[in-house]
Amino acid sequence: MRIKLFTLLLTIISASAYARNEDSLKIRAIANEILLHGRAYENLRVLTKQIGARLTGSPQTYKAEAWAQKALQQAGADRVISQSCLVPHWVRGGKDEAWIAGKKNQPLDVLALGNSLGTGAKGIQAPVVLVNSFEELEQQKAAVKGKIVFYNYKFNDTYIKTFEAYRDAVGYRGQGPSQAAKYGAVAVLIRSMTHAADNHPHTGSTRYNDSFPKIPAAALGVQDADRLAALLEKEPATVFLRTNGKMLPDTVAHNIIGEITGSEFPEQIITVGGHLDSWDPAEGAHDDGSGCVQSIEVIRVLKAIGYKPKRTIRAVLFANEENGLRGGSKYAEEARLKKEKHIFALESDAGGFTPRGFGVTMPADLLNKMQRWLPLLVPYGITEITNGGGGSDIGPLNRELGTPLAGLQPDSQRYFDIHHARSDVFEAVNKRELELGAISMAALIYLVDKYGL
Repeated sequence: MRIKLFTLLLTIISASAYARNEDSLKIRAIANEILLHGRAYENLRVLTKQIGARLTGSPQTYKAEAWAQKALQQAGADRVISQSCLVPHWVRGGKDEAWIAGKKNQPLDVLALGNSLGTGAKGIQAPVVLVNSFEELEQQKAAVKGKIVFYNYKFNDTYIKTFEAYRDAVGYRGQGPSQAAKYGAVAVLIRSMTHAADNHPHTGSTRYNDSFPKIPAAALGVQDADRLAALLEKEPATVFLRTNGKMLPDTVAHNIIGEITGSEFPEQIITVGGHLDSWDPAEGAHDDGSGCVQSIEVIRVLKAIGYKPKRTIRAVLFANEENGLRGGSKYAEEARLKKEKHIFALESDAGGFTPRGFGVTMPADLLNKMQRWLPLLVPYGITEITNGGGGSDIGPLNRELGTPLAGLQPDSQRYFDIHHARSDVFEAVNKRELELGAISMAALIYLVDKYGL
């Protein structure tokens, strides 16, 4: 009896070792194909240099959608689907400008916040109230009426994971204008959401509370924020601000979906994606052109190495992540209405930098299963798979259907140098780093497809 048990144990160990070796070889084939023949970097060059910024509703939105359809077809998708959705349509409307008013005006580098209301052609000139937090706003609320509130809340430099600093500070961009309007402020300036040492302002969307007036709001480059704060610590100052933003009626945009049909379980769907829209000051190379081209590359490489997935794999280039999340919401809504079975979704929306890990949202038993694959991913830069992660566009899948999620987590130290700023251009992306991210994503999709979750 002991001999039989020992033989069975050896058989199990041998089979497990064989499977690991087979998976290692398959992932090596994925890596070699991408490193030697990858299309992600060239796809990104075309998207950024020939199309450029892709703010929802702009002409570039539809050029990008046409490009995405063609790129997915060229990648070998069995079919390409265009899924329409209504999206908000905000326009910047012209050059944003500001200065410290005086005998000699001192210019400030600013960008209006997305979805914000413009000042009108005459602009707004008013004294400035400096606050370093919402708590200080409450303390100074009696002094705010008729003034411009300047939120000088800094990124916390002690956070090693920079997304923690972003989550800590981003409330001032999202809720800051309405919080100030509650006390009669006529406009808002915010310190840009960045660790960067340069003076590029970083835009991003704000969300008005309809209970209070909608007032103009703009982000200020950090060097100018420091300069303005230092002045206000010594003496009163008046700022002139002119922005031109306005909301137009909702328009139509599209999720672009490329699909490989599963050979055994076609009803089970695995999604990998990024968002096609970007803010208008730059080219949206890291945010999120890189996630889009990496997702297309997953389709291309699986086809190129002759892998026939068991389950249906979709690369989704989502519409309108930046100022509405309508694309991700529409994708999940249709999945629910069609009673689709989505077993896993992976998103890349943290830049095209060197991959470090995956953050996941899933039950503990599934996380434990995924962590057992870690030795297969370590050679390509993935050193951890941890609880907490996913992505904005795939989040609705989890909320609507309970789909397990993962998000690629690249090295984040440089991401907020360029996030939503004019510096987010093709030249800021390293080809090798971009490709390593695509390898890691394709490897994880391969493992989920082969073994399920």
